[in-house]
Amino acid sequence: MYHKAYGIIETLAPLHIGASAGEETGNLNLIFRDQFTQTGIIPGSSIRGRFRADMRPNSKDNERKWYGHEAISGEENKTTEALIKFEYASLVWLPVFCPGQPIVWITCPRLLKRYKQIASISAEIPKPYSAPKALQSRQVGTNHRVLFFNLGFIEIEHDDNLTDWIPSGTDFNRDNLLVVADNDIAMLHDMALYRQSRVKLADSEKKVEGGAFFNVEALPEGSVLVFPIALKETGWQPFGDSTESQDLYFGGLESIGFGHCRVKLAGDY
Repeated sequence: MYHKAYGIIETLAPLHIGASAGEETGNLNLIFRDQFTQTGIIPGSSIRGRFRADMRPNSKDNERKWYGHEAISGEENKTTEALIKFEYASLVWLPVFCPGQPIVWITCPRLLKRYKQIASISAEIPKPYSAPKALQSRQVGTNHRVLFFNLGFIEIEHDDNLTDWIPSGTDFNRDNLLVVADNDIAMLHDMALYRQSRVKLADSEKKVEGGAFFNVEALPEGSVLVFPIALKETGWQPFGDSTESQDLYFGGLESIGFGHCRVKLAGDY
């Protein structure tokens, strides 16, 4: 029997977890994605590695207790099972730029269904193309509201209060929310990604070495993700005695400003 908890991740900088930087000309460093919605994820192994690495300097014994004892060369029967299990983090809300309008945070029923199961939310999953009445949009005729994205218009079909789907402690405008259809989320997601072109310079001068050119994509600042946690026993204190949240770095390219996130925990841990 496991105790259930979960974590909420809010990106404070672009987040890249996926292909590492290579030296092939034209290399595109893609992020990891969910196979169904094609939206960005953080693998459970990356979350576990970050938490374990942060606990290691403070208490080697606690690290081995919660995350399992590592194998030691020449010694038998040292490995142990971890007391804590992490699953991947999926998007709950993703910020998208709308020309001439405020930034809009989008999601879809499939992503909200996973969030509902993890956080035990009792509200009914909103219908596609639902948004709060206060969302700033363009009025077309008497009964139609539309949002303009870079790839076209989306009509808002339902007015809905979406506050039940906003994780506590997150920092974004509660009115600027939109639920889109599952088959639209992948296209809008790709439109929202942060992208940066990079080159490898020679060691001794500011000159591109060997024509090496990289394109990096990342989840944008302001993205909100959720991940489930299962524990065989309670008492896990990854952030110390008195706090439920902490700023952590995930993924790669941390030295140039990627991966800064705020993590908040909830549940029975």
